[in-house]
Amino acid sequence: MTKRILILKGSPREKGNSSVLAEQVSAGAQEAGADVESIYLHSLDIRACDACEECAGTGMCVIKDDMQSLYPKIANADAIVLASPVYWFTISAQLKLCIDRLYAFQSSHWKEFAGKKAAIVLTYGDSDLYTSGGINAIHTFETMFRFLGMKIDGMVYGTASDIGDVQKQPELMEHAYKLGQKLAQ
Repeated sequence: MTKRILILKGSPREKGNSSVLAEQVSAGAQEAGADVESIYLHSLDIRACDACEECAGTGMCVIKDDMQSLYPKIANADAIVLASPVYWFTISAQLKLCIDRLYAFQSSHWKEFAGKKAAIVLTYGDSDLYTSGGINAIHTFETMFRFLGMKIDGMVYGTASDIGDVQKQPELMEHAYKLGQKLAQ
Protein backbone atom coordinates (compact mmCIF):
# COMPACT_ATOMS: atom_id res chain seq x y z
CA MET A 1 0.00 0.00 0.00
CA THR A 2 1.35 3.43 -0.97
CA LYS A 3 2.10 5.66 2.03
CA ARG A 4 0.64 9.17 2.01
CA ILE A 5 3.05 11.70 3.46
CA LEU A 6 2.08 15.29 4.23
CA ILE A 7 4.85 17.85 4.67
CA LEU A 8 3.93 21.12 6.35
CA LYS A 9 6.61 23.74 5.68
CA GLY A 10 6.59 26.55 8.22
CA SER A 11 9.25 28.82 6.79
CA PRO A 12 8.28 32.29 5.58
CA ARG A 13 10.89 31.74 2.84
CA GLU A 14 9.61 29.30 0.24
CA LYS A 15 13.18 28.25 -0.63
CA GLY A 16 14.57 28.64 2.88
CA ASN A 17 16.84 26.07 4.47
CA SER A 18 14.14 24.15 6.35
CA SER A 19 12.07 24.05 3.16
CA VAL A 20 15.03 22.70 1.17
CA LEU A 21 15.54 19.95 3.75
CA ALA A 22 11.81 19.19 3.69
CA GLU A 23 12.02 18.78 -0.09
CA GLN A 24 14.89 16.32 0.42
CA VAL A 25 12.60 14.32 2.72
CA SER A 26 9.99 14.47 -0.04
CA ALA A 27 12.45 13.30 -2.70
CA GLY A 28 13.54 10.33 -0.61
CA ALA A 29 9.94 9.35 0.17
CA GLN A 30 8.87 9.66 -3.46
CA GLU A 31 11.83 7.59 -4.63
CA ALA A 32 10.74 4.92 -2.16
CA GLY A 33 7.22 4.93 -3.62
CA ALA A 34 5.27 7.24 -1.32
CA ASP A 35 2.68 9.77 -2.39
CA VAL A 36 3.92 13.10 -0.99
CA GLU A 37 2.25 16.48 -0.72
CA SER A 38 4.23 19.50 0.50
CA ILE A 39 2.36 22.55 1.69
CA TYR A 40 3.98 25.97 2.06
CA LEU A 41 2.04 27.37 5.03
CA HIS A 42 3.16 30.98 4.57
CA SER A 43 1.13 31.21 1.35
CA LEU A 44 -2.09 30.21 3.14
CA ASP A 45 -4.58 32.25 5.11
CA ILE A 46 -4.52 30.48 8.48
CA ARG A 47 -5.92 32.51 11.32
CA ALA A 48 -5.39 31.99 15.01
CA CYS A 49 -7.72 29.77 17.02
CA ASP A 50 -10.27 32.01 18.75
CA ALA A 51 -11.02 29.52 21.57
CA CYS A 52 -14.73 29.46 20.82
CA GLU A 53 -14.89 25.72 21.66
CA GLU A 54 -17.41 25.04 18.85
CA CYS A 55 -15.19 22.21 17.59
CA ALA A 56 -15.62 20.40 20.90
CA GLY A 57 -19.22 19.69 20.04
CA THR A 58 -19.26 19.66 16.26
CA GLY A 59 -15.82 18.33 15.40
CA MET A 60 -15.40 21.18 12.96
CA CYS A 61 -13.64 24.51 13.25
CA VAL A 62 -15.92 27.46 12.53
CA ILE A 63 -13.14 29.67 11.16
CA LYS A 64 -13.46 29.69 7.39
CA ASP A 65 -9.91 30.00 6.12
CA ASP A 66 -7.35 27.81 4.36
CA MET A 67 -7.06 25.50 7.35
CA GLN A 68 -10.35 23.93 6.24
CA SER A 69 -8.59 22.40 3.22
CA LEU A 70 -5.79 21.05 5.43
CA TYR A 71 -7.97 19.12 7.88
CA PRO A 72 -8.78 16.22 5.50
CA LYS A 73 -5.18 16.08 4.27
CA ILE A 74 -3.93 15.79 7.84
CA ALA A 75 -6.54 13.17 8.71
CA ASN A 76 -5.73 11.06 5.63
CA ALA A 77 -1.94 11.17 5.86
CA ASP A 78 0.02 8.12 7.02
CA ALA A 79 2.93 10.35 8.07
CA ILE A 80 3.25 14.04 8.84
CA VAL A 81 6.48 16.00 8.54
CA LEU A 82 6.73 19.35 10.31
CA ALA A 83 9.48 21.62 8.99
CA SER A 84 10.46 24.96 10.46
CA PRO A 85 13.29 27.38 10.95
CA VAL A 86 13.89 28.27 14.57
CA TYR A 87 12.74 31.84 15.21
CA TRP A 88 13.19 33.34 18.64
CA PHE A 89 14.02 30.02 20.25
CA THR A 90 11.17 27.89 18.88
CA ILE A 91 9.12 27.09 15.77
CA SER A 92 7.92 29.71 13.29
CA ALA A 93 4.61 31.53 13.72
CA GLN A 94 3.36 30.02 10.46
CA LEU A 95 3.70 26.48 11.76
CA LYS A 96 2.45 27.38 15.23
CA LEU A 97 -0.80 28.79 13.81
CA CYS A 98 -1.40 25.53 11.95
CA ILE A 99 -0.59 23.41 15.01
CA ASP A 100 -2.89 25.46 17.23
CA ARG A 101 -5.75 24.85 14.82
CA LEU A 102 -5.33 21.07 15.18
CA TYR A 103 -7.42 21.63 18.30
CA ALA A 104 -10.42 21.11 16.03
CA PHE A 105 -9.73 17.36 16.18
CA GLN A 106 -10.43 17.24 19.92
CA SER A 107 -14.02 15.97 19.59
CA SER A 108 -12.73 12.72 18.08
CA HIS A 109 -10.17 12.40 20.89
CA TRP A 110 -7.41 12.90 18.32
CA LYS A 111 -8.04 9.56 16.55
CA GLU A 112 -6.89 11.15 13.28
CA PHE A 113 -3.34 11.01 14.61
CA ALA A 114 -3.09 7.76 16.56
CA GLY A 115 -0.41 5.43 15.23
CA LYS A 116 0.77 7.74 12.46
CA LYS A 117 4.41 8.44 11.78
CA ALA A 118 5.89 11.86 12.41
CA ALA A 119 9.12 13.54 11.42
CA ILE A 120 10.79 16.82 12.32
CA VAL A 121 12.91 19.11 10.14
CA LEU A 122 14.57 22.13 11.79
CA THR A 123 17.20 24.68 10.90
CA TYR A 124 18.66 27.39 13.10
CA GLY A 125 21.22 30.17 12.85
CA ASP A 126 23.28 29.40 15.92
CA SER A 127 25.84 26.61 15.88
CA ASP A 128 24.38 24.98 18.99
CA LEU A 129 21.08 23.12 19.32
CA TYR A 130 20.54 24.53 22.82
CA THR A 131 21.53 28.17 22.50
CA SER A 132 19.68 28.41 19.17
CA GLY A 133 16.42 27.33 20.76
CA GLY A 134 16.26 24.29 18.51
CA ILE A 135 15.93 22.10 21.58
CA ASN A 136 12.78 24.02 22.57
CA ALA A 137 11.21 23.27 19.20
CA ILE A 138 12.17 19.59 19.49
CA HIS A 139 10.66 19.36 22.98
CA THR A 140 7.46 20.99 21.71
CA PHE A 141 7.19 18.48 18.88
CA GLU A 142 8.03 15.50 21.10
CA THR A 143 5.40 16.48 23.64
CA MET A 144 2.78 17.14 20.97
CA PHE A 145 3.41 13.88 19.13
CA ARG A 146 3.36 11.91 22.38
CA PHE A 147 0.01 13.47 23.30
CA LEU A 148 -1.40 12.66 19.84
CA GLY A 149 -0.17 9.05 19.93
CA MET A 150 2.21 9.49 17.01
CA LYS A 151 5.59 7.84 16.61
CA ILE A 152 8.53 10.06 15.69
CA ASP A 153 10.38 8.23 12.93
CA GLY A 154 13.20 10.73 12.79
CA MET A 155 14.55 14.25 12.98
CA VAL A 156 16.80 16.27 10.74
CA TYR A 157 18.24 19.47 12.13
CA GLY A 158 21.28 21.65 11.78
CA THR A 159 22.84 25.06 11.54
CA ALA A 160 21.86 26.96 8.43
CA SER A 161 21.72 30.72 8.73
CA ASP A 162 22.03 32.03 5.18
CA ILE A 163 19.89 30.93 2.25
CA GLY A 164 21.53 27.91 0.64
CA ASP A 165 23.53 26.85 3.70
CA VAL A 166 21.94 23.38 3.86
CA GLN A 167 23.00 22.64 0.29
CA LYS A 168 26.60 23.09 1.44
CA GLN A 169 26.10 20.25 3.95
CA PRO A 170 25.86 16.98 1.99
CA GLU A 171 25.55 14.86 5.14
CA LEU A 172 22.53 16.86 6.31
CA MET A 173 20.92 16.66 2.87
CA GLU A 174 21.52 12.90 2.75
CA HIS A 175 20.08 12.47 6.25
CA ALA A 176 16.90 14.25 5.13
CA TYR A 177 16.67 12.08 2.01
CA LYS A 178 17.04 8.89 4.04
CA LEU A 179 14.40 10.07 6.51
CA GLY A 180 12.00 10.36 3.58
CA GLN A 181 12.80 6.82 2.51
CA LYS A 182 12.17 5.57 6.04
CA LEU A 183 8.80 7.32 6.23
CA ALA A 184 7.75 5.65 2.99
CA GLN A 185 8.22 2.15 4.42
